[in-house]
Amino acid sequence: MKTSVLSSLALILSGSSNAIASGPASAAANAAKSFDYRYFVAGGVCAATSHGITTPIDVVKTKMQAEPDVYNEGMASACMSILKTDGPSALLGGLGPTVVGYGIEGAMKFGVYEISKPIMVNLIGGESNTFAFILASIMAGSVASILLCPMESARIRVVTDPEYKGMGLLQTLPKLINESGLLNLFAGIYAMLSKQVPYTMAKQVSFDIVATFLYQFLNGKGLKAEDMKWVVSVLSAFVASIFACISSQPGDMILTETYKNANGASFFGVIMHIFNTKGGVSGFFTGTGARIVHVSSIITSQLVIYDIVKQALGLPATGSH
Repeated sequence: MKTSVLSSLALILSGSSNAIASGPASAAANAAKSFDYRYFVAGGVCAATSHGITTPIDVVKTKMQAEPDVYNEGMASACMSILKTDGPSALLGGLGPTVVGYGIEGAMKFGVYEISKPIMVNLIGGESNTFAFILASIMAGSVASILLCPMESARIRVVTDPEYKGMGLLQTLPKLINESGLLNLFAGIYAMLSKQVPYTMAKQVSFDIVATFLYQFLNGKGLKAEDMKWVVSVLSAFVASIFACISSQPGDMILTETYKNANGASFFGVIMHIFNTKGGVSGFFTGTGARIVHVSSIITSQLVIYDIVKQALGLPATGSH
């Protein structure tokens, strides 16, 4: 899995000459032109910022998923319980791994998605670009998952394991490696893929499609899209947040369960454990309320910041071109 994803990324970054050559010359030129470092910069900035400022919500959500018997009275109650038991600093648990990990992940997720879109459109053809965008998002989500695995492992252990309480990134990663080895940092790759691929697909593609639709609608009504771009960004981001949250919630639960105990259970073993011990199918949606707040906060801020940074770097707003 990791080899195939990395090979695919290398193909894209090298220009994907064989794939591009199979289409029209104009499409090939557009695909080559799509390699733009600014997408990576904008993606890294928006992801690190949005995940960083919502760390307290993520801590509460993760605690609710990891210990549903303890934190079973809603998000507000869980937050107050954490403050009373562990103090305010507990709400910033895993901040370092979150900012670093999602900064890298966001750079690759947005960057790979943007440069993959014209290549996939060229390969697939047809009148609709939706399927091409989906394939590009799967590629981006897979690459981001591999890079995020070590950081997410560190974050979840800091939040859920008392032995890691209060530790920073530079302390947590060496401890994890000493305990279980370097490769074990990637033991949750399938769990990570089960969360990040649906999340990326729903977020990126729906944001693209909804933003494009809104710009076309505004133009059809004779309104100046330039005056409405922030409204378009926020509305598109909100819709994307709902799709992303629902589609990736089971994967998020699997990911938390995979890392919290590090007991070596297989991917399907973790799935069966959740099903058998947390109430069947409903167990995969534990903490959904907190996660909707968390995800909508992240995606709304993330995608708006993404558009702000893109435009500051000279790129057009999403869906406006």
